Amino acid sequence: MKAKVFIRLKSGVLDPQGKAVEEALKTLGYDEVKGVRVGKFIELEVDGDSKEAVEIRVNEMSEKLLANTVVEDFKVEVE
Repeated sequence: MKAKVFIRLKSGVLDPQGKAVEEALKTLGYDEVKGVRVGKFIELEVDGDSKEAVEIRVNEMSEKLLANTVVEDFKVEVE
């Protein structure tokens, strides 16, 4: 099964990379951009007996390794 993990900084956590992208976009003439937050997207191929079992395992992986849960939130989708 394919699992997708979407990781983003928690609200209130400064995002210097997002600020740099925002400023670069404005330099290129995209003045309508009012804020940018940069995150991560991870796609996994995972063997499992059920969608629910795979989702549980990928949540575990995300909590232990893929996301820094102190400053990041994550969402898992399994197809």
